[in-house]
Amino acid sequence: MDVRLNDVIIMKKPHPCGGNRWLVLRIGMDFRIKCMTCGHEVMRPRRVVEKAIKYIEREGAIVRKQ
Repeated sequence: MDVRLNDVIIMKKPHPCGGNRWLVLRIGMDFRIKCMTCGHEVMRPRRVVEKAIKYIEREGAIVRKQ
């Protein structure tokens, strides 16, 4: 999957704060993502994040999950 730094990913399930939009801060074996609603940052394994992605927003355009 083509996820890049500073992409906004929309997840299938919402964060407990109610937001489902996350900013990608780090890519590698783990993703560091930041909730766009409350600012909470988490590190999650790549396979977990890629499975949970619904859409990717890149520069205002929506890129569908492949």
